[in-house]
Amino acid sequence: MTKIPFFDLHRQFQPLRAEILEDLAQVCESQAFILGPKVAEFEERIAAFSGAKFGIGTSSGTDAQLLILMALGIGLGDAVITTPFTFFSTASTVVRAGAKPLFIDIDPATLNVSVPKLEEFLKTECVAGESGLRTRDGLKVRALIPVHLFGLCSDLAGLRRLCDQWKLTLIEDAAQALGASFPDGDRQLKAGSVGVAGFFSFYPTKNLGAFGDAGLVVTSDPDLAKKLQIVRNHGMDPKYYHEVVGGNFRMDALQAAVLLRKFGHLESWSKRRWSIAQRYQSGLKGLGIGLPVEPYHEACGWRGHIYHQFVVRTPRRDQLRTALNEQGVGTEIYYPLPLHEQRCFQNLGYRTGDFPVAEQTAKECLALPIFPELTDDEQALVVLKIREFFAR
Repeated sequence: MTKIPFFDLHRQFQPLRAEILEDLAQVCESQAFILGPKVAEFEERIAAFSGAKFGIGTSSGTDAQLLILMALGIGLGDAVITTPFTFFSTASTVVRAGAKPLFIDIDPATLNVSVPKLEEFLKTECVAGESGLRTRDGLKVRALIPVHLFGLCSDLAGLRRLCDQWKLTLIEDAAQALGASFPDGDRQLKAGSVGVAGFFSFYPTKNLGAFGDAGLVVTSDPDLAKKLQIVRNHGMDPKYYHEVVGGNFRMDALQAAVLLRKFGHLESWSKRRWSIAQRYQSGLKGLGIGLPVEPYHEACGWRGHIYHQFVVRTPRRDQLRTALNEQGVGTEIYYPLPLHEQRCFQNLGYRTGDFPVAEQTAKECLALPIFPELTDDEQALVVLKIREFFAR
């Protein structure tokens, strides 16, 4: 039986093996492992690529988010609005900073945070005053963190309008969306560059993946950039003098070397993901399953959705996954349980039924193989097996 993996890092590594090992050897020869010139070069390239002025390399995408919250002074007594349908760290990092996550249901088409639901929440559940926006129980609502899920930017125009109106800080969770674009009039804006700050993850399976954990913050605010640099390095400025309490959120040079080598291939890998997605769109049409939407295609082309994942939705999700697994086709579920239903967040006061779109999506979503090295024949077999399943 032919096995089709959900993701295969070996296929990406082998053509780059000699170059990457040479880059790693150079770092080893330098014995400069923490920050340094490789990290600085990578920061500059990602900032420019994302349309921001500054890049601050970090130890992970999770630490990048925590770094932003700490640098902005978000903590005890504060609240941060985000989505319940995302990876755990988006909300857990808010809790780690001392603040409370407030969830808003998702749009049923894009699966990103719903602008109408957010506007309704701000009008009915919050109170604006001289001290800022507060919840009815007195928490100061400081920021909105939309997630550009699976490589599709949230409705940044609508979200930015509401943030401006209600004086909220916009922080972009662009962990899955490096290189994704959003239309702004006759311009294309890149994920991460619209808010006060945005952050990326370079977990190995991301579109641009490290050999371990790594992340990066982008911002165009020079004062915030300086503070981010200080906070990520134990709050030191200068060395051994601490004006603030920071953390150890530094990117190491080995990860930067790997990412710099891979970065030159990111555009071609993203285009390949797009072409795979288009074949899925065509091959799975008419089966009655939910397919990813591409609202920015006309304005942004393939950059309007960079397809970190290709996620379909069907009430028969579990049966379909079992059938594909039996045929050797790898799949994954992102995400099986919304954050407001996670046991560790029970103290937030949410209940099942509070966010029906997120809850229904969690029961129906299934991610199909879409890594750049997936062959056309392998993809055709995935489509065939799915069509056979729905023909039963």
